[in-house]
Order: sequence, then structure tokens, then C-alpha cells
Amino acid sequence: MTSEAIRDPRKDHLLTPQNSAFIIIDYQPVQVNSIASMDRQLLVNNIVGAAKAAVAYGLPIVHSTVNVKTGLNKPPIPQVQKALKGIPTFDRTTINSWEDVEFRQAVEATGRKKLIMTALWTEACLTFPAIDALVAGYEVYVVADAVGGTSVAAHEAALRRIEQAGGKMISVPQLFCELQRDWARKETVPAFMNLFIETGGTAGIQFSYDRTE
Repeated sequence: MTSEAIRDPRKDHLLTPQNSAFIIIDYQPVQVNSIASMDRQLLVNNIVGAAKAAVAYGLPIVHSTVNVKTGLNKPPIPQVQKALKGIPTFDRTTINSWEDVEFRQAVEATGRKKLIMTALWTEACLTFPAIDALVAGYEVYVVADAVGGTSVAAHEAALRRIEQAGGKMISVPQLFCELQRDWARKETVPAFMNLFIETGGTAGIQFSYDRTE
């Protein structure tokens, strides 16, 4: 079996490490502890997996927090800090990160038009910048199983609103697979495997990996 020639990774209509940026907003203790739309430990596992994927595939990462400098809020949870060690944060006071000048400039500086977006809560700190980014001409990909809201209804309504505005929903396993795309890209296969192992999504993967040996 022969893989086709790799498409231009910058112009590919699918996500690639060369055409997308990873946005992560407000995975701080208060926000995480208020999530009621999914199991909180699963949420943490998923956002850490998504963040590690962004690091493993070399995506530009824009990490924002809210109200840490004012003392009203705490820094990101330790799991996220560890996954994004060395990545600077853009602290702000706005609920909508797109209305923070430094955050928006950081997104623009990535030079990428495909934004993989994650945030807490879905109904506010994700929805508002996602819609603004869409209006500004970006493509928005929401990692739906790595974001959460204060209720199932609030979370689902927010995802619908983003979709209605033109955003696209993806999952954590889909993100891994879309960035990897081909087992023949062996330099990232070990990281790809570890991402599935660490997020508990190894079913159906080991056989395929064994076939590449």
C-alpha cells in the first residue's frame, strides 16, 4: 500500500500542524470545579491530551487566563501548567478574550487561519471569542469533549450557537488523528500513541501500530 503524496500542509482543508493554531482559555480551578456538563476528571484528561497534542505537533499555542493578576482568580490547574510548561499566558479582565488586545494580537501573530479552540465555560469564554474569530475570517474548530459549561443545557446551546455561526465541532481523538493523518509519518507516531494511552483511547490503535513495525 502506498500513501499519496502529502498535500500542501498549509493549504490543506483538513487540520495540519502547519495550518492551525491551538487556543486554550481559562482552565483555572474555579472554572473547572463549576463544570456540570460532563465528568470533571474526563474534562481534565481531555484538555490535557489536546494541549499535549498541540505541543507534540508543534502548533502555535495561545494560552489565556482571566483575573490572575487582579488576584480574583487562580492560575491554571497544575495538569494544564505541566502540559504547557514554558508557554506564556495572556492574562486579561475581559470575559471575551477577543476583546483583549494582547490576546488578539497573539492569535494574529500565529499567522494561522484555522483555530482549534478550547475554553471554560462553553457558554461564555468559548462562545464569544469563537464567534468574533469567525466574523474576523478565521475558521474555528471547537474540541467539544474538552470544553464544558455550567449545565448540559448551557453547554449544548453554546455549541449550537457556535455551529450556527459557522464553527466546526471536533473531538479529542479526531484531533489526534487529523494531525497525525498517516502512520508513515513515523517521527510523531510515538507521541500519537502516547496521547491515546494517556487519554484512555487506545482501543483499535495497537493493531494498526503493530502493522507499521
